[in-house]
Amino acid sequence: MLVYTHPACLDHQPGPGHPEHPGRLSAVLEALKSAFGERLDFAEAPAATEAQLLRVHSARLLAQLQQSSPSSGRYRIDADTAMSPASLNASLRSCGAVCAAIDAVMHGPGVRVFCALRPPGHHSTADQAMGFCLYNQIAVGAAHALAAHALERVTIVDFDVHHGNGTQAICADDPRVQYVSSHQSPLYPGTGREAETGPGHLVNGELLPGSGSREFRRLWTERLLPAIDRFAPQLLLVSAGFDAHRLDPLADLNLGADDYHWITLELLAAAGRHAQGRLVSALEGGYSLTALRQCSVAHVGAMLAERTGVEG
Repeated sequence: MLVYTHPACLDHQPGPGHPEHPGRLSAVLEALKSAFGERLDFAEAPAATEAQLLRVHSARLLAQLQQSSPSSGRYRIDADTAMSPASLNASLRSCGAVCAAIDAVMHGPGVRVFCALRPPGHHSTADQAMGFCLYNQIAVGAAHALAAHALERVTIVDFDVHHGNGTQAICADDPRVQYVSSHQSPLYPGTGREAETGPGHLVNGELLPGSGSREFRRLWTERLLPAIDRFAPQLLLVSAGFDAHRLDPLADLNLGADDYHWITLELLAAAGRHAQGRLVSALEGGYSLTALRQCSVAHVGAMLAERTGVEG
């Protein structure tokens, strides 16, 4: 199994005390290497091209981020989102990784790819970086799949605890891209109501604070997975945020690592039914290092078709 990552993603520094810090990625990489060793093939993520970015982001945003990228210190975009000298390269590598991962699964039957990178991306809209996010790598990847591989139906699955408002906004006018999300509500960024359906290809599932495994699995079993089956995607892309875990400090859901193993197996089954098994996953949120270690191992273990035994 292929894992894309890049050193620049460890050098992105939003600032002291920021929850989206380099230790998040270090924890994921160390856990995966310890759990799976040589079963994982680690590769350096390429940088996304300007053409790939411009399929979903405005030229104004590209110019703004390029001009704002500091040579030292930090540039603060908003109260939550900041750039250090390595940040722009890190986000470019995150987008490039998802595009390269899609190329790999399209050209290699049975290939599975996890993109272990940061910063996250699903809050970034076409023309606004926000919510820890600069470019929206999963949306860039979906547009790349449509343009480079002539696909007609791509599903983005987002189980981060926060609704991917940027991804939804980018996909809202393109019925070729289905967006399916489970998330806590109410919670930042305040979007993702179940009534937000677009022309029918946006599927939001709200989970009340305090919800746990039972509510999460029921939502996916009864509403969200059937919606994927009806859409019959040719490729599944996963925004893999692990911040719905009970240990996460930024939210109030009560999932465990086994829930991420379960949903990953369910998504792989859907990919097998409709997309010749083609699935690419990219790290989004998750702010407890303990939970990140457990959940990334559970998620990748499912992608390797291996029961990890991880509880939590």
